[in-house]
This record gives sequence, C-alpha cells and structure tokens, in this order.
Amino acid sequence: MHLNRRVIVVTGLAAVIAVTALLIRHFVSAQPAPAFRFATVKRGDVQALVSATGTLNAVMTVSVGTQVSGQVSALFVDFNDHVKEGQLLARIEPTIAQQGVADAQANLEKVQAQANQASDDQNRNRALSSDGLIARSTLEQGDSALKVAQADVKSARVALQRAKQNLSFTSIYAPIDGVVVERNVNIGQTVAASLSAPQLFLIANDLSHMQILAHVGESDIDQIKEGQPAKFTVQALPGQTFTGTVQQVRLQSTTADNVVNYTVVVTLENPDGKLLPGMTARVDFLVKSATNVLKVSNAALRYKPSAEVLARFGAATTTSTDATTTTGSSPATATGGGVGGMRARKDQGSGAGDGLGMLYYLDTQGKLQIARVHTGISDGASTELQGQNVAEGMKVIDGLASTTASTSQKSAATPSNPLGGSQPSGGPPGRGF
Repeated sequence: MHLNRRVIVVTGLAAVIAVTALLIRHFVSAQPAPAFRFATVKRGDVQALVSATGTLNAVMTVSVGTQVSGQVSALFVDFNDHVKEGQLLARIEPTIAQQGVADAQANLEKVQAQANQASDDQNRNRALSSDGLIARSTLEQGDSALKVAQADVKSARVALQRAKQNLSFTSIYAPIDGVVVERNVNIGQTVAASLSAPQLFLIANDLSHMQILAHVGESDIDQIKEGQPAKFTVQALPGQTFTGTVQQVRLQSTTADNVVNYTVVVTLENPDGKLLPGMTARVDFLVKSATNVLKVSNAALRYKPSAEVLARFGAATTTSTDATTTTGSSPATATGGGVGGMRARKDQGSGAGDGLGMLYYLDTQGKLQIARVHTGISDGASTELQGQNVAEGMKVIDGLASTTASTSQKSAATPSNPLGGSQPSGGPPGRGF
C-alpha cells in the first residue's frame, strides 16, 4: 500500500516537472531573439588627436596711439587699407601745439635778450673793477646773474624743442608696413592722452603669415611638442581643412572654471587671405598615427553580451593564442576565458586603446565566440587592432539592433556566418604581431 502511494507521488512529481519544463521551453522559444548590430574589421589609417580651440591672429600687430590730446581733424586711412611705414594716418588738431611752439620761441628770445644784457653788464663791471671803482661783491653778483641768464636760455631752448616735438605728435604715422585691422576714432572725436596713449589704429604686419593661440588642457599638454603638425577648421569655411605647425608651448598657465589651460602657438600660411584675424579655429594636434592597420569601431570593443544573449547563443569559445576553451564547456568553470569565465573575472580590455580587448562574433553554427585582441591607438571612433584571430572583413558584434518585427528578430537568431566568407568556428586566421 505504501509502495503504491510512493509510486503515485513519484509519477505525479515527474509529470509536474515535465510539464514545467515544457512550459519553460515554450516560454523561452516564444521570446523574440535579440537582433545584433555588426561592425566590420577594416584596414586603414588611424590617427590619435588632441583637440583644442583657439583664435586666429596676425603674427605681429602694432597698436598705433597718440601722445598728445586733442581733436581728430583728419583721417587718411580706413579699415583694411594697406599702409607703408612712415605713411600719414591721421592728424590731431595742431592749433594748440602750434601756439605752444610760438610761446616757447618767444620765451627763448626773451631770456636770450636778458642773457645778452647780463653779459654786457658784467663786461662793464669787470672794466670798473680793474680801475677799483666798484666793490668785489658787485662783480661777483654780476657773474651769478650772467650764469642764471645763460641757464634760462638753455631751459628755453629745451622748452622750444619739446613744443616742436608735441607739434610733430599731432601727425600720426604708420610704424610698420601692414593692414589696418582696427580704426577706433572718427573725425571730430577728442582723444585724451593724459594717463595712457589711446589706441587709434591696430595694424597687422602681414596677414599671409598668421598664428593660432590655442588653449590646451593640462591633461593633454604633455603630448604637444614644438614642430608637431596640426590641422584646423573654421566655421566660416566649412568643409575646408588647413594645416599648421606648433611653434611654441607657453609655460604660462591660465585657469578657467577650475580647468588649467596652456597656450599653444600654431603658425600657418595664409597666402590667399581666406583666414581672417579673430576667427575661432578648431585645432587637432596629431600625436600618434598608424597607417594600413586593422581597425574596428570602439562600440565593438565596448560590447558585452547580456545574460539573455548568453542563454540563447550558448557558451562562447575564446579564440586566442594563450587561452582556448571548447564550445559547450561550463561557463563557470572555463579557465580559458569563455563568456562565463570572462564575466566571472575582472573585465580587462573592454575599452578602446587600453592594450587588451575582446570582440564577440557568431560562428557558422550561430554560437557566440570571443576573439581576444591587442588594441593600439584610437581616434575616438575606431581603434587599431592586432591579433592572430582577426582579419580584414571580419564581422563582429557592436550592439543590439532595435527591432520592430518578430520576423526580423527570428531571422537574426538563425545560425548564419556573420564573419563573411567561409570562416572556421574558432575565428578567422589573421596577421599576427
């Protein structure tokens, strides 16, 4: 009796387990399979760049001011005019300066006459003193008066020279050859030069040779060296790229929003005059480059399969020279770096350019596989690859595609060969190090 009950219980329990398994299998199969998005391993060039912004300027600019105050009476140049050294640019009203010259001239004539009178008086005193007709003290007073008069003449001459110099300052001349970039005054405007010389014009020496003052953060400044090539663009000329060379990395730093920046001077040629002073330039400094190498998108190096993907596509086989596991081995115990083993350990090489990376792909049976690679330089979008298990044209997973129809989802789950061509399940052969 007891035996029959035990048989009935065991039979019922087995039936429940079987039904539960069938329900679970039906539920799993009813779930749409994830659709992968693939990236292709390509061959090409990779350039590592440091980007910064800066302002275009002439190599040498001169601010033209005035040393005298007054009203601007005439302007002889305007914006964008080409000028020669010594060319008359503007004139300050000279009337007051001319009056100053006339006054200094009159004062010089006056003190000169006084000095002549003092000299004549002293000559007479000497004659009288030799005859004993005047006291010695009178002769000494005459000598002192003559010296004072002669000193007054010297002072008056200096004042006359100063007045003439101030008169010459009312004419503003170009100090260099160049182009008038700024004109800050108009006719009739009064300028005051009591404390500092006001700027009337700004002249750029030669706009065919220009420079960019770019601001580079402290985290990247160590990669910038003198003589390094640079490329830049400006908003005014979309689609055009210009080249320059790093001339100087200035030691003086500036801090803005708690970010330390250094000024990098980039020199460039502007023969056709397209580039104008003041334009904002987006500068890319070439710090590393590799030509004709294998590369893949950074998204593929960042991709990690979810638990659902692992459940549907099975355990992965690591295809590398130093660690290999067979398909179907337990992910938890795989020591060769299968999907489970890789996820159980600390992730390595998941980011682009850190020296070690992992790429996921589907083999000819639709099983998920791993190709371990060494990563090189990155340009922000793609990264250089090296490894024996990657080759040009290999298709690797770089994410899950957004699907809207179950048919497309199911088709993505069917076993196919995303590697392109006939590739073995262990990964395509590729060029080694």
